[in-house]
Amino acid sequence: MNENKPGDSQNLACVFCRKNDDCPNKYGEKKTNEKWNLTVHYYCLLMSSGIWQRGKEEEGVYGFLIEDIRKEVNRASKLKCCICKKNGASIGCVAPRCKRSYHFPCGLQRECIFQFTGNFASFCWNHRPVQITSNNYKESLPCTICLEFIQPIPSYNVLRSPCCKNAWFHRDCLQVQAINAGVFFFRCTICNNSDIFQKEMLRMGIHIPEKDASWELEENAYQELLQHHEHCDVRRCRCKEGRDYNAPDSKWEIKLCQCCGSSGTHLACSSLRSWEQNWECLECRGIIYNSGEFRKAKKHVLPNSNNVGITDCLLEESSPKLPRQSPGSQSKDLLRQGSKFRRNVSTLLIELGFQIKKKTKRLYINKANIWNSALDGFRNKNFNPLYAIEVAYVIENDNFGSEQPGSKQEFLSLLMQHLENSSLFEGSLSKNLSLNSQALKENLYYEAGKMVAISLVHGGPSPGFFSKTLFNCLVYGPENTQPILDDVSDFDVAQIIIRINTTTTVADLKSVVNECSNYLEFIGCLRLITTLSDKYMLVKDILVYHVIQRVQEPFESFKQGLKALGVLEKIQAYPEAFCSILCHKPDSLSAKILSDLFTVHTLPDVKALGFWNSYLQAVEDGKSTTTMEDILIFATGCSSIPPAGFKPTPSIECLHMDFPVGNKCSNCLAIPITNTYKEFQENMDFAIRNTLRLEKEKNSHYIGH
Repeated sequence: MNENKPGDSQNLACVFCRKNDDCPNKYGEKKTNEKWNLTVHYYCLLMSSGIWQRGKEEEGVYGFLIEDIRKEVNRASKLKCCICKKNGASIGCVAPRCKRSYHFPCGLQRECIFQFTGNFASFCWNHRPVQITSNNYKESLPCTICLEFIQPIPSYNVLRSPCCKNAWFHRDCLQVQAINAGVFFFRCTICNNSDIFQKEMLRMGIHIPEKDASWELEENAYQELLQHHEHCDVRRCRCKEGRDYNAPDSKWEIKLCQCCGSSGTHLACSSLRSWEQNWECLECRGIIYNSGEFRKAKKHVLPNSNNVGITDCLLEESSPKLPRQSPGSQSKDLLRQGSKFRRNVSTLLIELGFQIKKKTKRLYINKANIWNSALDGFRNKNFNPLYAIEVAYVIENDNFGSEQPGSKQEFLSLLMQHLENSSLFEGSLSKNLSLNSQALKENLYYEAGKMVAISLVHGGPSPGFFSKTLFNCLVYGPENTQPILDDVSDFDVAQIIIRINTTTTVADLKSVVNECSNYLEFIGCLRLITTLSDKYMLVKDILVYHVIQRVQEPFESFKQGLKALGVLEKIQAYPEAFCSILCHKPDSLSAKILSDLFTVHTLPDVKALGFWNSYLQAVEDGKSTTTMEDILIFATGCSSIPPAGFKPTPSIECLHMDFPVGNKCSNCLAIPITNTYKEFQENMDFAIRNTLRLEKEKNSHYIGH
């Protein structure tokens, strides 16, 4: 596939609309396949009614095979455009009993609407969707993009935001913004909403390309952000070489404010003994001290500064708070600092997903032995976490070598479930790493970390079972983490800690220590008891040994695996965001969540959709034998919504059949069209319940053999 040469652009006509125009904003990118002498506008190809994308993205033209394009051109040659009266009308209105056909440019001229989503439906001027508003505006309002005044009445050329009642747009302005912003940055200009806004704009025929924003793709677009502040900003700079002089590893090295990073000081100018000491600029110090969270530091008069005021002292002395903190309070402060830069975890994972290449790697997975087949796939010399993953399910010892397409998200969901219950972790709900010598020998802790990273970036579920202690060790380091009693899963060790903690006299404490002296000596925690308060340090030492030091080798191995695809680095940069998915299970599903999750791609049966919404409400109210999680597993293979979302988006079809059918590869749920709601619910319950039961029995049957 080669792009048109600039000089030839005007000479090549699109095989569908027969126009030479090269206008990406109106007709999409114009591409030419030189081998087959074929030129198309992207939108003309995309919206043609009788063609489907059967190839991969790099095959043919945008994944549309050459033979299919030729067949579609041949089909369209027999259809006359109802607007220009010429043949080649490849696009038809999808409204029932409407027989209008037209070229894409003719449809634009006649104000037809083309929906760039789902089945890529097209609507003629009589059947196109419209926006309805109850407000009557007497005065003109500005388009919130170009700021030119428009009459606030919904029409083809004037659109209203679904989330902000006073936000109005020119259609052309919206289309240009959508092309530049892409799916990740196209949102309401007033309230920043993306989900509701994008759904409405897609319905009204705005094309939102699945690409990064144009400003993100510019070379060196953010080069100025990489500039490092190197200037001493204190009131009295003592460096003879000047404020801009910076000599690393000396007293004239410039240290930046730990809060804002936009002010600096030479170490000597603020009496800092080493670069590790914390320092804040005047503005940040004032905010911190006025907030009342930290006590104010005593004012120290610096040498040779007889007339220095309070503001100079605050600016030119080192921060008194962090060096005196305990490791636990350090991690809390880091978490508090992280909240300044809070970001949505799904956005972070989508950003990590940009590095996934189009090249695919197929994994052959045996559902009955999910762990070993996943290990074999991930350890294969040809496997690369950066490749897109395809899954094929196979049956062990199947002489016919049969395989069937599998759902990647279902596979990753099963893998995370197995990992949670494996011997690599210990604990009931919140888990820490265990000490398993065989697993260490086989490097399984590293593989487990890599599996978690792959699941998060490739659209699978999050673990949700990490203890806060394990999470803090990953983010802030084991040396800054203090375990608690709940982290101890060994009953005997927990009893020792409880006995020490509950002693009320020095004699009792010495007696308990004597009884446990062999164990305490073995772990290096035996200490001389002189006061009752010694028990607190003793308990702390036991906890640190048992939960952290004992599993230091597994932890380092697991941590290395988690570095795959840059996941650990993101976790450490945004701890609050990742804590919500690594240490907590997803919220329970509701009828509204599932209703919003599934989109309707085909023309819906109104009665069936009404039954579907009633069924969801019945399940939520406990009036059904199935659960919300059962429905999601039946359709997608996952019991919860992955942090990065489903890809493709779950959809619903209404078909004339007796029972529902779930396609986990495409996340599509086909629901039956029935005469009564009772019949609908019975059929849904029967199919979902028995399908999930048979899958469990099938897997247990394979394991038994």
